[in-house]
Amino acid sequence: MDKHDREKERLVSRYVPLGPERRVLDVGSGAGTFLARLRQRHGCQVAGVDFKDLSHLPGYEGVDFRLGLFYEQDFPEHSFDLITMWHFLEHDYDPFRTLATARRLLRPEGRLVIEVPRLDSVTFRLFRERWPGLQAPQHTVLYTKEMLLKCLERTGWQVVEHLPYGAFPPYFYLFAGVAFKIRRGRGINWRRRSIRISSVRSCSRPLLLFKRRLNLAMQTVICRRP
Repeated sequence: MDKHDREKERLVSRYVPLGPERRVLDVGSGAGTFLARLRQRHGCQVAGVDFKDLSHLPGYEGVDFRLGLFYEQDFPEHSFDLITMWHFLEHDYDPFRTLATARRLLRPEGRLVIEVPRLDSVTFRLFRERWPGLQAPQHTVLYTKEMLLKCLERTGWQVVEHLPYGAFPPYFYLFAGVAFKIRRGRGINWRRRSIRISSVRSCSRPLLLFKRRLNLAMQTVICRRP
């Protein structure tokens, strides 16, 4: 998670200067480690929302955590400089309402950062029905680039940049896709296969040097209010 959070931090800092005056909201905040990193390293004021209550974990110290649906929370309007959704929107039951809510909460010069699996990606073409991004029924919506951009346009967002990659490591989709093909979709014990994942990561490093061009598995959009 530490490496993953470093990648997230590196990505968002290109669009929003991080510091004590910044208010950050992570929608689908999970274990809270990304927010903890921004609070500890930059002094950001941080808040998180998630379906599951993990607020007892160390990452949530000093975090304004809200349990439940994002669009039912009572955050004040225009209260955040940065809103992030790391692999949240594909789990959402009402993405249009979520995007509209984020637009209401973001300050005029703020940024929204969304990362989701990309349906029109290299790994989907390779693995098809065994593509790790399917994950039914946990994933309720799957996004091509065109679909994601249309959703943002419909909810009044202006796209600053679309990236054919994300903070999430694409080698995971390469490993899991091969494993699901071999095992015909049966589950994987990730603890027992951690060494194999490390091997795949090492072997795929030459390929990952070009991840920003190859559209391997993820997509990220950076948005602003018009």
